[in-house]
Amino acid sequence: MLAVHGVEGHGARYRRLAEEGLPEVRVVAPDLRGHGRSTWEPPWNVEQFVDDLVETMDVEGLDRVGVIGHSYGGLLAMHLAARIPQRVERVALLDPAVALPADDMLEAAEETRHDEGWASEDEAREARLSFRDASGRGTVDEDLAEALERGADGRYRMRFLRSAVVTAWGEMARPPASLAAYPGRVLLVPALQGDMVTDTLRSSLRADLGDRLTERGIDGNHMLYWDSYDELVGLLRPFMLPA
Repeated sequence: MLAVHGVEGHGARYRRLAEEGLPEVRVVAPDLRGHGRSTWEPPWNVEQFVDDLVETMDVEGLDRVGVIGHSYGGLLAMHLAARIPQRVERVALLDPAVALPADDMLEAAEETRHDEGWASEDEAREARLSFRDASGRGTVDEDLAEALERGADGRYRMRFLRSAVVTAWGEMARPPASLAAYPGRVLLVPALQGDMVTDTLRSSLRADLGDRLTERGIDGNHMLYWDSYDELVGLLRPFMLPA
């Protein structure tokens, strides 16, 4: 399987899901361009990210895969399925960030642009803990160990390129990619305590996929693979590993 993370993230965020939730299969979870330990060179648009994912599949010998995409990774998963439909077996969209309001994306981009980070590792940890549900608080230390770094100015930030993320927020305002020519099945998993999944996206998926679309919401926040791990695995296993 190919697992695609969201903006400001990295592939290692799928570690537990891969090792414990889906141990029967090989899961490839790359760092996107501008994130983690991948190249930070531009361009950072959807087309380049999809090119990178196809190249990763080729290098790793992944002829045909199931794809899991979270947030911005869900947007990329849709474009990947539209680009190479014959190589994508099925798609799970975890609270995908697609066709979002332009004003909201401008606000998010500006917040990223003015991000000053944290003065210390302890300050970073407290800030990250404040965003986690009780069930997901144990993920914070692992995530910081993987991606927190100290910059030349002495402040601590997560390892991603701000310019790439600002660009990605703008891409999330794009209309949904058409999956009318994609023959596989799609599982849409909205986080019901948020409002990321729009009616525009739902309408597009229903029109393109008909009964090949299944929607199953989880009563949780956006970071489903952290805060609602058990519920998510309960949905993903029968969909990604059908009998």
